[in-house]
Amino acid sequence: MSTAGYVLVGGKSSRMGRDKALLPFRGGVLVQSVAQAVALAGGSVTLAGNPARYAHLGYRVIPDLYPGEGPLGGILTALHDTEADWNLITACDLPHLSPDFLSHILDAARSSAADALLPESPAGLEPLCAAYHRRSRAGLEAAFTRGVRKIQEALQDISLATLPAPDLTPLRNANTPEEWRRHAAFE
Repeated sequence: MSTAGYVLVGGKSSRMGRDKALLPFRGGVLVQSVAQAVALAGGSVTLAGNPARYAHLGYRVIPDLYPGEGPLGGILTALHDTEADWNLITACDLPHLSPDFLSHILDAARSSAADALLPESPAGLEPLCAAYHRRSRAGLEAAFTRGVRKIQEALQDISLATLPAPDLTPLRNANTPEEWRRHAAFE
């Protein structure tokens, strides 16, 4: 089965006060670190967001089909773009992602008959670091068309498999300056 990788960079970063994707990280910017991990695991990486803002990073960037409609719109943008069976779709604000962790998600997805495979951490399902089969687009789009914007609610329209993720480290995101400072302390 073919795979592809997508990183969502279309968010407003309102709690951070600046673009999370472009936070300085490991000699570059955060999205570069996330994109590299996604590319190594998924075989490719595409950023879903504003091409004018991110094209200078050297990755393929596709415009968000649903700007301002939240992460569900970003997931649908990726699923409209893909030709791959399984698609690794992540948020841009996960500084501790590793190719091994992401490969584990894709490996589990390939052996699943579900429409999507989501890590399940002690904090719950993690839809912004998950594998989505391209067939999941129909159910997610049906929910979106009905006005659903919350990913957790839209997931009710597709079949799900879960993968236990007891270690929260790769799934810890940075939404605020305080959270970002805590992540920087890990480096």
